[in-house]
Parts: sequence; C-alpha cells; structure tokens
Amino acid sequence: DVERSRGLGDVYKEVSILGVCYTWYYNIQWFQNVNDPTFINFFNDAQANFAGKSFGADLTVVVLAFFVFMIPESMRLKIKYWWLLIPFTFLVAVAFTFPLFLYLRENALEKLKLSK
Repeated sequence: DVERSRGLGDVYKEVSILGVCYTWYYNIQWFQNVNDPTFINFFNDAQANFAGKSFGADLTVVVLAFFVFMIPESMRLKIKYWWLLIPFTFLVAVAFTFPLFLYLRENALEKLKLSK
C-alpha cells in the first residue's frame, strides 16, 4: 500500500510538471505574437467568443472546487506552505497547482501512515 502511494505521488508530480509546461507553452506563444501583451489583453482574448467563455467558466468552477477541497485538507494534514498554491493558481495555472497539491497531500498522507 505504501509502494502504491509512492507511485501515485510520482504521477501527481509528473502531471504537475506537464500542467506548467503545457499551459505556458501556449501562454508564451500568445505573449510573443500579440501587439500589446498585457494580462488584461490576455483575459480579453480568452473571453473573445463563447468557446473561450465556456473554458473560462469551467476553470472558474474547477478552481473554486479545488480551493474548497485544498484549504481544509491542507490544514487537516498540516501541509507546509499550502497557501502559496492560491497565488500560483492564478499566476501559473491550476493545471500546475492542483496536481502539485495532490502530490503534497500524498506525501503528507504517507508520512501519517508511517508514523502510526
């Protein structure tokens, strides 16, 4: 069971790395190919049509659910520096912070199991 947890933590870590690389590949493309690369224009472009608005709505609900789960779970498991995931969610990507939180949570659960 401990071996399974260790493997799952590794998967979460790899998905977190994928999340930052995959999202920021396109973010960098956008910043390099627009005339006025500001965050305001980035968000305006992301909301330019109904498809973009749908993705934005979807991500808003995912982020809200993530925070509702992450905050009490981090406090319960005494995960250090969990609060950094909140600004990183907006500055980097939820595709990075959610699996990173799952990795941190898996490590905390493993330590709890080993201490019993």
